[in-house]
Amino acid sequence: MKDLKKAYKTVLDDHFPNDITISFGDQKLVYRKRLWKIDDSGEVIEKGLRYGENPGQEAALYELINGNLQLGGCQFLEPGNSLVSGLDESMLIQFGKHPGKINLTDIDNSLNILKYLMDKPASVIVKHNNPCGVAVADSISDAFSKSLRADRIAAFGGCVALNRVCDRETAELISHQYLEVVVAPDYDGSAVEILKAKKNLRIVKIPRIDRLVQFKDRVFPEFKSLIDGGFIIQQSSTTSIKSKEDFIKATCEYKGTSYSIDRMPTEKEYEDMLFGWYVEQGVTSNSVIYVKDGVTVGIGTGEQDRVGVAEIAIYKAYTKYSDLICFDKYGISFKELELAVKKGERSESEIIEIDEITNENMAGLKGATAISDAFFPFRDGVDTIIEQGITAILQPGGSIRDFESIVACNEAEPKVTMMYTGHRAFKH
Repeated sequence: MKDLKKAYKTVLDDHFPNDITISFGDQKLVYRKRLWKIDDSGEVIEKGLRYGENPGQEAALYELINGNLQLGGCQFLEPGNSLVSGLDESMLIQFGKHPGKINLTDIDNSLNILKYLMDKPASVIVKHNNPCGVAVADSISDAFSKSLRADRIAAFGGCVALNRVCDRETAELISHQYLEVVVAPDYDGSAVEILKAKKNLRIVKIPRIDRLVQFKDRVFPEFKSLIDGGFIIQQSSTTSIKSKEDFIKATCEYKGTSYSIDRMPTEKEYEDMLFGWYVEQGVTSNSVIYVKDGVTVGIGTGEQDRVGVAEIAIYKAYTKYSDLICFDKYGISFKELELAVKKGERSESEIIEIDEITNENMAGLKGATAISDAFFPFRDGVDTIIEQGITAILQPGGSIRDFESIVACNEAEPKVTMMYTGHRAFKH
């Protein structure tokens, strides 16, 4: 019988060359494969990535070491200033299990979100290249705790990235969870020793995290390889939203009638709009997310229709809220409680109580802000959101039926506010 567990422990050889040279017109780029020294049964050898997205898929990480692709105002970082591709042994404080492709893409997308959240201590937990919990707070330990509690279920086996030094208190909180990767600009005092108790945890130090704000407006080339050997190049996405003054009041004209939102956002709603829009930059489209007080409440990702993803984000918010209540009260997940009830080991009244608390509090959605990465083509998505007590909506605007969404917000009791960004945030 095939040893399935062994497949996940294997560090593959790869057949990728140590150096790659690419010519773009008269520009020449030189890349070097990233290798790390590992102890393989007493023998120190150099290896690249553990494997790709799945065991059996070879993969390699390359760092640009010479040249720089420049296409208009679009270019890579200068050699020597790399982030993820520059991870050397000094930055991999503990290898844990040898790093693979997914670990690195999770780190990369974490940084993609963190670069917008540098004003406050922030924690981003990413799983399969999507954020499952993001929070800002007054301390990095509180930010991590809030990001974890936003989705305790999905955080299992995820990657957490911090934008401040990981201190002892934060390290102790992390040490009680199963995470694959922790990334921070540095580690304070005994934090590393606390984290090293988790032997398989990859502990990564990226000193340039403290300068991530410089990356907010950097545009770089993105490559997508096609099945036929071709590829697509595009400029990376940026956002023009820097402050609340960049938002546009929801207005439109339809068949000679002007429509305008009745209520402008409060300062708190503006803050959540900014926070949510920045988180949205790292979420796979189609997406709708809900945020409240600088914390994600529900994240809907990768759906084909907008009302569907709005509903999924609501379902996830209710699921995670029930689970958190159950874990705080009984120390087990809500699914474990349901199974115990089915087996007759616990009382159904415990489930009923949790359901009642979750429904009474509308899973934390009441008073939250909804963020959509593209316009709402119909009012059904907006109606679905409003039904959950959400008081503010941020969306790009630009639909022929924008007037329907505005009417839905103005008809709500109490009235819901809506602002536009003027551009969408698709990510595929």
